[in-house]
Amino acid sequence: MTLEQLRIFIAVAEKQHVTQAASGLNLTQSATSAAIAALEARYGIKLFDRVGRGIVLTQTGRDFLNEARGVMTRAKAAAQVLDDLAGLKRGSLSLAASQTIANYWLPPRAETFRKAYPGIDLHVTMANTENVAQAVYRGDADLGFVEGEVDDPALAVQKMKGDSLAVVVGPGHPWIGKARIAPKLFTEARWILREPGSGTRSMFEAALKKLGLKLSDLNVQLELPSNEAVCSAVESGDCAAAISDLVVARSLAAGALYRVKVELPTRSFFVLKHKERHASHAERALLSVFQM
Repeated sequence: MTLEQLRIFIAVAEKQHVTQAASGLNLTQSATSAAIAALEARYGIKLFDRVGRGIVLTQTGRDFLNEARGVMTRAKAAAQVLDDLAGLKRGSLSLAASQTIANYWLPPRAETFRKAYPGIDLHVTMANTENVAQAVYRGDADLGFVEGEVDDPALAVQKMKGDSLAVVVGPGHPWIGKARIAPKLFTEARWILREPGSGTRSMFEAALKKLGLKLSDLNVQLELPSNEAVCSAVESGDCAAAISDLVVARSLAAGALYRVKVELPTRSFFVLKHKERHASHAERALLSVFQM
């Protein structure tokens, strides 16, 4: 049974006339009759009786008409859903983002997207870079946004403009006011860092390598699982931290943290998508908004 057969049956039932139904459907009379005959033969039933020169529904035909109309109504509703999804009038996206992105970079862009496409629901989960990549690989997230580079052959990785890494200290730290901090002084300081697996930590390790240092050269006092925890610990102690300038902007403005004058590279953010999964209209629209 096909939707086309149901459409033809409903038209014939409403017209009680094959020729008139065929004309209304822009079909030939033979094609219309064949569709009715195929239904009747497939199920071994009679849908119409010939009465004189006309046709009338059998009791089976009358019972089936209500069901056929219901199916066509649901099919029309389903087609409308697809039209809405294609037209970005409705839909949903699941996003996974690493902490810096989820807390600081993503919110204003998500709000811009919401205003442009209010019918698209965004569901955001937060994890470190490694877990975001796993979520995209498993299909738990349509897109992932991370700070660290990901090397997974199953994932497509697209570079986006990111942030810069800042070395910050709390009030009273001896580095405050110095014109420039030489890399060798890094080994004399106490540090608070993000946990292994975070994009911020990976970026700092790469920066240290360019300065001729390794993470093992530093005196790391604490490893904390969130940007906020790192900032709070640095504000109240005598340690240094390397963290995103997006994260520390408000603390710097309030004088709770001080940025040390040391050259660290800027970094890109990365969008992750599974290579074998289709990119929806909503995904493409979101990426277009985010890259503006």
